[in-house]
Amino acid sequence: MKPGPTLTKVTGLVTVLIVVLAAVLYYLEDPDPVPFSSMAEEVITAEENFRQQNKSCFVLGASGETGSRLLEELLERNIFSKITLIGRRQLTFEGKANENLMQEVVDFEKLEDYAAAFSGHDVGYCCLGTTKAKAGAEGFIRVDHDYVLKSAELAKAAGCTQFHLESSKGADKSSSFLYLKVKGQVEAEIEALGFDRFAIYRPGVLLVDRQESRPGEWLARKFFGAISSVSSTSMAISIHEVAKAMVSNSLLQPQQKTEILENNAIASLGKILRK
Repeated sequence: MKPGPTLTKVTGLVTVLIVVLAAVLYYLEDPDPVPFSSMAEEVITAEENFRQQNKSCFVLGASGETGSRLLEELLERNIFSKITLIGRRQLTFEGKANENLMQEVVDFEKLEDYAAAFSGHDVGYCCLGTTKAKAGAEGFIRVDHDYVLKSAELAKAAGCTQFHLESSKGADKSSSFLYLKVKGQVEAEIEALGFDRFAIYRPGVLLVDRQESRPGEWLARKFFGAISSVSSTSMAISIHEVAKAMVSNSLLQPQQKTEILENNAIASLGKILRK
């Protein structure tokens, strides 16, 4: 018995989707994942040494998904004597207040008036960002480029030596896609500022249950989450691993001033200090 036309069409469509997905995964696979598994002991030792240096850091975007998880990780590790949250509004936290946690409320449209908020910090973490769908093209550029770059400039001028930037997989200043182009541009412009250390994190699809989620985003996260549960992929990663990677990487001393961590490298580094 021959299959009906509808079944044939469905089967053909599924086959095409599988082939396309395989091609995309192959094309976007991280070229040379960095092996961090052997660094666990080094990071643990560095953590204690780092803690004794009484360093200070600031966090941009602490109200977002990755930023809030990063803050939790920083508070849990307790490697900084002071953590300053720089944002457009005061955040509230449940439970006991942390004496090392400070907050600076700023107007990102007039950041130069708040230069003092960036003073006295050794390390800066930036998880600031929005989307074109949420803010429009101009709003997206203003947040993901203008606010981020101006913050980095003020931090550098104030003596900050390390800057850690959450970017995106595929970031490229020459890209024809606005999102990836803006991400690539701000990476290049911050690198030109000359921080002693500049770390760029390029995660794939962030696995998290967003409170504000469009059907397409929800489906993508569920799809890549299912794949990640059975095998590794360079296309997706948990925000918990991104946050852990950013904190762990702060403790290391790379040979190069600027380093780019793709999705697989972030995942490997994020597993070092799992608890």
